[in-house]
Amino acid sequence: MTRLARTAGLTDVQQEILSTVRVFVDKEIIPHAQELEHADAYPADIVDGMKEMGLFGLMIPEDYGGLGESLLTYALVVEEIARGWMSVSGVINTHFIVAYLLRQHGTEPQKQKYLPRMAAGEVRGAFSMSEPDLGSDVAAIKTRAKRDGDDYVIDGAKMWLTNGGTSNLIALLARTDEGAEKSHQNLTTFLVEKPEGYGEVVPGLTIPGKIDKMGYKGVDTTEAVFDGFRIPATQVLGEAPGKGFSYMMDGVEVGRVNVSARACGIAIRSFELAIEYAQQRRSFGKPIAGHQAIAFKLAEMATKVEAAHLMMVNAARLKDAGRRNDVEAGMAKLLASEYCAEVTQEAFRIHGGYGYSKEYEIERLMREAPFLLIGEGTSEIQKTIISKGLLREYRSRS
Repeated sequence: MTRLARTAGLTDVQQEILSTVRVFVDKEIIPHAQELEHADAYPADIVDGMKEMGLFGLMIPEDYGGLGESLLTYALVVEEIARGWMSVSGVINTHFIVAYLLRQHGTEPQKQKYLPRMAAGEVRGAFSMSEPDLGSDVAAIKTRAKRDGDDYVIDGAKMWLTNGGTSNLIALLARTDEGAEKSHQNLTTFLVEKPEGYGEVVPGLTIPGKIDKMGYKGVDTTEAVFDGFRIPATQVLGEAPGKGFSYMMDGVEVGRVNVSARACGIAIRSFELAIEYAQQRRSFGKPIAGHQAIAFKLAEMATKVEAAHLMMVNAARLKDAGRRNDVEAGMAKLLASEYCAEVTQEAFRIHGGYGYSKEYEIERLMREAPFLLIGEGTSEIQKTIISKGLLREYRSRS
């Protein structure tokens, strides 16, 4: 292990898990990431390897067949995986969020039904809030679920489902009629079962083909179109209609820690590539790392990597302690994603013309980093969350 992005106070079990994952990343992900990414190919063999290691059950309690680890462990594992290839971390990210929602808010029958199979990687989760006509304004969701006897009937369209085609369980946020005055109190989370694949996968639910993206290749991102889709009322998360907004926001806080961890992983890899290249590439009779212009870039990059990692770890530990972490998670996501973009661009510049070649790994990282500026809320949304939290804590007494 290098000196950057170390985490103090880890248990022996946490250190063993991270060591195992790091070896897996170095041997099974990094050597294949370029070829798979350029082909936009799903990393099936890598996913099978993660199943064997038990990573799909990382945060699922031992009573349900998982490893029972903390959010911090999860975040550090994601950081390592994103260091190898961000798309692989995307395969498990939404799965973790859905498992977390079930663990925290599901009824006991729902936990028994899904968590053991999720821990084994047999059931894989997707997380769905966004819609074609809205982004961060979650309370304005248009997808509707109308009660019809013992069922609900869902109509509407969803957007940006990571693992939309390869998942078989979607945590879906839709509008229901709970008679509440506040819009967000009329939102309900549904547990939608479906087979893998594309097209009309079950009556009333269509998963169109994969959305072609600038980066974040390999992992599928899709829409989901509901047209008279019927679902039993027992599939409401926690069997608690109207609680969907608060449940999903709880999951989003976990997601923001995840995005921070992914940003840290890409930044770490960008720095590794840059400092290695700077010691090999020579100009004016010496390695370019010997020129102050490059050496100072490396110093600034390393400092940003370290700062982002520490903020991510702090946000995860607060959540693990059961404390509110909306401000800290927003700060971590804001800083880590912005620093990731900056570090990656500096690594690209250090590579010079070679950074523009698809033969070099930094080209892929340059296309992946921008996603983290918008995933789980843009930087502007994070600033809104942070400022509201600060004004709440520092309320003027005048």
